[in-house]
Amino acid sequence: MSDQTIYARASAPGRAGVAVFRISGSQAIPTAQLMCDGHFEPRKAALVEVKDQRGDRIDRGLVLCFPGPQSFTGEDVVELHLHGSRAVELHLYETLSDHGLKLAEPGEFTLRAMKNGKMDLAQVEALSDHIDSETIQQKMQALHVLEGALSERVEHWRSLLLNIYSPLTAQIDFPDEGDIPVAIAEGARVPMEQLCAELAQAKSSAKSAQHIREGFSIVLSGAPNVGKSSLLNALAGSEIAIVSDQPGTTRDIIEARLDIEGMLAVFRDTAGLRDETKDTIELEGIRRSKEASRTADLTLHVVTEKEVLENVSRGTSSLTDGFTTGTDILVINKVDTLSIDEAAFTRDQGLPVDPVYVSALHGTGMAHLISTIAARLKQMAPQGETGLLTRQRHIDAVSMAMQALERADEMLSQSPELAAEDLRLAQRAFDQLVGAVDVEDILGEIFSRFCVGK
Repeated sequence: MSDQTIYARASAPGRAGVAVFRISGSQAIPTAQLMCDGHFEPRKAALVEVKDQRGDRIDRGLVLCFPGPQSFTGEDVVELHLHGSRAVELHLYETLSDHGLKLAEPGEFTLRAMKNGKMDLAQVEALSDHIDSETIQQKMQALHVLEGALSERVEHWRSLLLNIYSPLTAQIDFPDEGDIPVAIAEGARVPMEQLCAELAQAKSSAKSAQHIREGFSIVLSGAPNVGKSSLLNALAGSEIAIVSDQPGTTRDIIEARLDIEGMLAVFRDTAGLRDETKDTIELEGIRRSKEASRTADLTLHVVTEKEVLENVSRGTSSLTDGFTTGTDILVINKVDTLSIDEAAFTRDQGLPVDPVYVSALHGTGMAHLISTIAARLKQMAPQGETGLLTRQRHIDAVSMAMQALERADEMLSQSPELAAEDLRLAQRAFDQLVGAVDVEDILGEIFSRFCVGK
């Protein structure tokens, strides 16, 4: 890690009433004292004149000093709260550069915090997720991991592993004692079973945890002209999809990211499904529609009253072909054209599921549809404690540990040396989870997603 003192704007770019500029490194406080002509009490804001090397005023604002190691990066840190104009920023950057400081790279402040033991890799990832969070549940999940929930869990798993590994070394050190292998195998069984059970439980909640972090995929599927694009616009509250009476208007997948009762839902409007088209572009859109429905967490099958009646008159049940009760919702759109009782219509037409009746044009039934979607998403979301394994990297590390433990369990009473090696591999998997070893290859990818001032 470079010994250079770094600086960057920590608040959002652009014009603002107040902008926060962060400086970190051994020259942070001396440089601030030169530029502000004074000494400052740690962690207390002071109103100062910030000047360049010629004595010209850059701005008037607040300065805060955080001597290391009690700071975000673990180094000496200074924050300047100045007016957020482009001119102030350029003048400040020129002056800091003249003092020999370096403009920070994306995520460099957080990287230094990790290198200085202020947080581990799991917390770094959670900080990135916290900054990027769009919903309350995403924020809560990120804060849970950022505050050390996953790190503490990994430390607990390490302690269980130690209870298995420590007595195993005695077996290796005293191989001539005939009763030790059996005793070791018996003593290791309880902590081994507990550790494996806890890892399995954490892994089983990973899918729902990823749903919170990445969002739930919801596809609007149906024939042309049933109002899928109008329904997407009604859900989003804006005209993001083109609406036309001409079949095949929607050819590519159009997305809208919406907050549904604190959960991120990614709605996808897809091409209308029909067999008679020969348009190659529309056919590709239909193929993508079917693939999107296959991989979606929830599918809204959008139909109209006319389509239902035609389906019944033909004596078919194609409306609900491939329909899964838990992950699919039947939506009957354009109810502004209906003058019937919805419950009676459902019963008289023999629909196998209870549909949601809406009018995307007039907003009728939209609140009911959103509450129905929210109820389905909550069934997929983590129950009780927030899931901790929010990334595929976490799941892979836990899977590696579980496989190593399974091998060790088989070898405990037969070959303690091989069992010890597998336990060491399990320990290594835990270390990778929090970034203690072998993470250089993923650091670049992780920190590239950070803003410059973080």
